[in-house]
Amino acid sequence: MKKLFLITVISLTYAISNAQEIGLRFGDVSGGQVAIDGVFETSRYSRVHADVSFGNGGVGVDVLWDFLYRPLGDEAVYWYMGVGPYAQINDPFWLGVAGEIGLEYHFKDAPVAIGLDWRPAVSVVQETAVHAGGFGLNVRYVF
Repeated sequence: MKKLFLITVISLTYAISNAQEIGLRFGDVSGGQVAIDGVFETSRYSRVHADVSFGNGGVGVDVLWDFLYRPLGDEAVYWYMGVGPYAQINDPFWLGVAGEIGLEYHFKDAPVAIGLDWRPAVSVVQETAVHAGGFGLNVRYVF
């Protein structure tokens, strides 16, 4: 457990140092109700959206590639859609695929982004199941 914690801390430190946006996600996430939320741009209209949560006696990790990330009207409101793996390292261990669709607003006068999204998921390891919940609120600082 100590090795897992050390690897998680090192990975989080590296990820946070390279993120374009960092904050919190509140709602239904793998492993709890609150997660450290980070965004890493891959191109002008795509990005990686990652979450790490601690809770329920384990660690949850979601890494989603938002392959659509487009402005809606003006440049302050964006919509996005993506897919990627998730894992919950706990007893029992869960592994699966999550989708994501959401809206995001970037404040013009402050370096803050706020968004709402829905993340349905399909578990494939431990047991096969569909999770249709996954609503969340993202609040991030924009570098």
